[in-house]
Amino acid sequence: MTIVALVGPTGAGKTELGIALAQRFNAEIINADSRQVYRRLDIGSAKPTPQQRAAVAHHLVDVVEPDEPFDCARFCTLARAAIDDITRRGKRVLIVGGTGLYIKALLHGLFAGPSRDPTLRAALLQEEAHAPGALHRRLRSVDPAAATRLHPHDHLRLVRALEVYQLTGQPISTWQAQHRFASNEFDTCTLGLLLPRAELHERINARCHAMVETGLVDEVQRLYADGFAPDLPALHSPGYREIGEHVRGLCDVRTAIARMAQATRQLAKRQLTWFRADQQIAWCAPDVGVLEREATAFWNAGA
Repeated sequence: MTIVALVGPTGAGKTELGIALAQRFNAEIINADSRQVYRRLDIGSAKPTPQQRAAVAHHLVDVVEPDEPFDCARFCTLARAAIDDITRRGKRVLIVGGTGLYIKALLHGLFAGPSRDPTLRAALLQEEAHAPGALHRRLRSVDPAAATRLHPHDHLRLVRALEVYQLTGQPISTWQAQHRFASNEFDTCTLGLLLPRAELHERINARCHAMVETGLVDEVQRLYADGFAPDLPALHSPGYREIGEHVRGLCDVRTAIARMAQATRQLAKRQLTWFRADQQIAWCAPDVGVLEREATAFWNAGA
């Protein structure tokens, strides 16, 4: 089965270019953005608009509520079902997103690890609540490689990494290295969007301002009014965290936007670090003509 994936940092233009590619190749899109799976998180996640989703079918968008658990394993399960459905209907599959772990696990397999331990998880989260940053500090002491990859606020993955270590006595980074994502079920062409750093930062800054202008503050207020707590992982991501601080009266909107832009730039840097480690990615300018030529060569070769 041949699949094209379009990856890259936030703000690089994946959504628009993915839709253009899908229209040219009679493809449907599988979302691989870890925030766009959540309902209600529309503006801050840069989710495809209803018009864009009407133009090209998107899968794995609006899957769960912001307080529902969603992890890499569930993504893979749903994505594989979507791939089967799309190909059964004679369409091509285009994966679009910036969550590198989701994409790598789907295309090359996933280290399963031990089952979850609710008691251990609760204890770890309680430790973090009493001493913010404790999870990351603890992980840094037992698994520096994993700690380097994970943000101190990514409590979901920090807990999982510590859980694996405490249940198995072996760091999750070691388990993952041994697994090495060895499965190759799909014949895949991964296209990465690359543009100059200054241009990417300018686009990120502009997008942050545009999100606020188009209603991000109201979106966060509605989420809080509907009972979703600020410390939920979904609402502790760039944009929702900083605008949430403004909504709760902790800073003015100008400061929130500046912090949001900085956090988003840092996210883009982490995404690029992840993707650059993959030697199979073909880096391209964010130009639909260039991407179309690459995808055409791959799909024609696999025909």
